[in-house]
Amino acid sequence: MSLQVEITAGICDLDPVSWDALTDGSPLLSHAFLSALEKTGCVGPGTGWQACPLLVKDGSLLLGAMPLYVKSHSYGEYVFDWSWANAFEQHGLDYYPKLICAIPFTPITGPRLLSPDPAIRKLMAEVLSQQLHGLKLSSAHVLFPEDESVESLQNAGWLRRNGVQFRWENESFESFEAFLATLTHDKRKKIRQERKRVAISGIVCRRLTAENISKEDWELFYQCYVNTYHQHRSSPYLTKAFFHELALAMPQNILLVVAERDGERIATALNIYGQSRGGVSCLYGRYWGALQYVPGLHFELCYYQAQEFCIEQGIRYFEGGAQGEHKLARGFRPRPTCSFHRIAHPDFAYSIAQVLDREAEMMELYQSELEERAPFRR
Repeated sequence: MSLQVEITAGICDLDPVSWDALTDGSPLLSHAFLSALEKTGCVGPGTGWQACPLLVKDGSLLLGAMPLYVKSHSYGEYVFDWSWANAFEQHGLDYYPKLICAIPFTPITGPRLLSPDPAIRKLMAEVLSQQLHGLKLSSAHVLFPEDESVESLQNAGWLRRNGVQFRWENESFESFEAFLATLTHDKRKKIRQERKRVAISGIVCRRLTAENISKEDWELFYQCYVNTYHQHRSSPYLTKAFFHELALAMPQNILLVVAERDGERIATALNIYGQSRGGVSCLYGRYWGALQYVPGLHFELCYYQAQEFCIEQGIRYFEGGAQGEHKLARGFRPRPTCSFHRIAHPDFAYSIAQVLDREAEMMELYQSELEERAPFRR
């Protein structure tokens, strides 16, 4: 076997079958999803995201890959390193460009060193470490990796940073009420009150999949999506063209929840779902927005409707996305996450390692505190 390691310009021109064969089956790591970001200008020139996947080949056979991006900023990552960038700047050093391995704008845990072969994963972790100086990059960062990638990065001596997210688990519930029965009395009561308040306000929710999602539904969704960003005085990362491409490329993976009142559609929530090759199904809550404010509507559209869908479809996990302790009261469990970092400058690598050690201690305490506050009956 004669291995070649190369960094190429973008994912679009790679063979979709070969790429997808290396992933765990997650729709968010698929060639369709990642290439849609490139085709529609969400990543690429002018965005601060330049796709440059790393490939390991034996001739024409693709044995390993990493979804890499050269970044000129730290937006859209959900692992926050702004203080590191500031420290570099204060010492007259450039933090950007840097290299990240991630799904753009998507804080979802999954494989990052894409290969079933531990030796190939080890090779990719080592190659990235060795290439930083040659590529004139300050650092490399692997965001939200899962178990096999974690092991390879730890063995290669990368710095680990711990975090936490919230995930809902479908314990083969027969109904939403069966799920509520696992919660404490106060939490059950609160959720029922929230849902009743939304219903009394005249809201009717529809869960749409695949061919049932119309062009008008997508137009409404994008209007709501943009409105969410404008309310926070920021600009959306994703274009309307991206969502249209998504609808064409992977309709079987999309759940769109639409809220109506008096025949007028006023809010939407977009979810992506699928099943890994290991047979584990998961729904990922991604984006939401509303054109009118209705108390409790966010929880109804983003959590309760998605939980009901998971129960109906037998989907095992519901990933709620970044941050949000309010998810805890709605049946989500705290779940450890991590990222890995290689810093080219030795003095900064040492200092950041000390910071991460202290962070790890605090995160362990925080995780324990969250577990103590879990809303489940004991």
